[in-house]
Amino acid sequence: MKSKQRVTDLRVMSDDQLNDEVLRLKKEQFNLRFQRATGQLENTSRVREVRRGIARAKTIASQKRATAKKG
Repeated sequence: MKSKQRVTDLRVMSDDQLNDEVLRLKKEQFNLRFQRATGQLENTSRVREVRRGIARAKTIASQKRATAKKG
């Protein structure tokens, strides 16, 4: 349920907002990797969630670009 809500939130974002979201998630991913390397990471499942969030945002951005080229 949470995933579908997240997807609808991403679909209403503009291209710039999607790029900002990807950038924010990549920064978070970097911080999580740093925490893992130093042994401070407590919520290991967050790494997977962030990675999938990046992929989700990039996919929606590319879909928007493809529809913009068509129409």
